[in-house]
Amino acid sequence: MPTVAWFYGIAIAMYYNDHSPPHFHAQYGQSRAVIGIADRRVIAGSLPPTALRLVTAPSRTRTELGERPRRCAP
Repeated sequence: MPTVAWFYGIAIAMYYNDHSPPHFHAQYGQSRAVIGIADRRVIAGSLPPTALRLVTAPSRTRTELGERPRRCAP
């Protein structure tokens, strides 16, 4: 699985054409969770409370920053 980010020992990975709903996978040590992108809720698995708080912390999206969304070429 392609890892797209590492921070504080937490690995964030995503598949390009994975099942719905859109989500990412987070791993911290032996703990793993699947997190929904839209609502940042845990779909499956679990993480320690501190790691979960870091992973689900609000972040600015491109649309919130005023940038128009772009489609990627297939």
